Amino acid sequence: MPPPEYNPLAPTTNPKFPTELPQGKYDVAVFDNRFPSMSLTANNPPETIVETLPANGACEVVVFTQNASASLSSLELAHLDLLLEVWGDRTRELGANPQIQYVLPFENKGVEVGVTLHHPHGQIYAYPFVPPVPARMLAMQQEYYQEHRRGLLEDLIQQEIADNQRIIYQDEDAIAFVPVCARYPYEVWIAPKQPVSSFMELNPAQRWGLAKALKTVTLKYDGLWNRPFPYLMAWFGAPTDGLAHPEAHLHAQFYPPYRTSERLKYLAGTELAAGMFANDALPEEKAKELQAVAVNLEMPVSV
Repeated sequence: MPPPEYNPLAPTTNPKFPTELPQGKYDVAVFDNRFPSMSLTANNPPETIVETLPANGACEVVVFTQNASASLSSLELAHLDLLLEVWGDRTRELGANPQIQYVLPFENKGVEVGVTLHHPHGQIYAYPFVPPVPARMLAMQQEYYQEHRRGLLEDLIQQEIADNQRIIYQDEDAIAFVPVCARYPYEVWIAPKQPVSSFMELNPAQRWGLAKALKTVTLKYDGLWNRPFPYLMAWFGAPTDGLAHPEAHLHAQFYPPYRTSERLKYLAGTELAAGMFANDALPEEKAKELQAVAVNLEMPVSV
């Protein structure tokens, strides 16, 4: 938590005291994390009783805007559209390296999830393997696709539309909903309706639809209790192995840490030890709460 007068993610104003970013005007900035968990030049993993690999990956910081008091919910739709394009550009660039097998853009928002810099930003981790969670997702998607010749998430989205109880936003191209299998009370997924495997495959209409869905969800989050709403947001897509992945369906998942306006959702024995989430609220109930929050996608907001 740096003091308010020093913001390392703000543009440099005095060259004698540089921040992480240069002087000048820009909308979105990306730079290498100064304290990365992985590096493309990593080598010589420690010898241990289990098999280990060098941490040959990359860690980047994505600064969403120069406005330190903004959030995703307050950015204009065109700005969010640009951010989606940036995630696609970085996925393409990082994934072109043969060492990289999976690229994960994410945002941690709020001190409740460990954020120490409040300037709106996210990160991108590029892994030398497909991590366990997306690997499990992809395995289930592949199994379903081989049997049905359709995407698992594609069919789930159509079932959510038919059920019409948990949808938070939808247009012709994109949808946001509290999944019927929600693990967190206010969990929301965002996806293009027609399956694409990665950001790079989005057409302009799909990207614009996702921008509207992203703004709607974050506005509803912030409007639910009339205060900034913490969450972890992660985007899942296909591996960057150069192969076709028709089973993969690009989408975001939001994991908010609150059960109620005052109570956090702690992961305890059954979640961490068994991997079985216990959710004490029905997804339909929480979807109704979010559906009731009125939002205006065109009106500037401050949070």
